[in-house]
Parts: sequence; C-alpha cells; structure tokens
Amino acid sequence: MSEATPIFRPGDRVRVRAAYPLGHVRTPFYVRGRTGEIERLCGVFANPEELAQMRSGEPKQPLYRVRFRQTELWPDYRGPAHDVVEVELYQHWLEPA
Repeated sequence: MSEATPIFRPGDRVRVRAAYPLGHVRTPFYVRGRTGEIERLCGVFANPEELAQMRSGEPKQPLYRVRFRQTELWPDYRGPAHDVVEVELYQHWLEPA
C-alpha cells in the first residue's frame, strides 16, 4: 500500500483548503479557508473520501488534529479569547499558513 509522508509537525500553522468538491468529504465547511495549528499527528489512514467511492483509499493520508481559535472560526464569538475547537483533518486538505 502506498502512503503519503507526514509533512506537518505539532505547532505548525496550517490553512485548510477552501475547496468544495462533490461527494463524501470529511472536512467541515466552517474550517475551510481558515488557519489553525497542528496539535498532533493522529496516524496515517486510508483516505475516506476515496473509500466512499469504492476505491482503495490510497495513497493513505496523514491525519492531524488541528486547533482553531473560536474567534478565528466565528468572528462574533463572545467567549474567552483562548477557547479553541479541535478538528481532525487529512493532510491533503492542509497547506502551510
């Protein structure tokens, strides 16, 4: 099985691609185009977007937990400035920020 090499490390700033493809997508709309920070590498797994199309899921993709400040996602957020949301995202959705 082929596998993509992880390119991000904890602490790296990343931007989520602002893409809107058809089909089964595991990336929430509210984080697309937003900037966050890699919290951890969760592992390398078959791509669920490919598996949903009855394909092999290759190349396997690194999955990261990405931390976003809630004020980055929702500008009208009125809670504490340090509040965060963590979302698990596959590498092919991320680019360096």
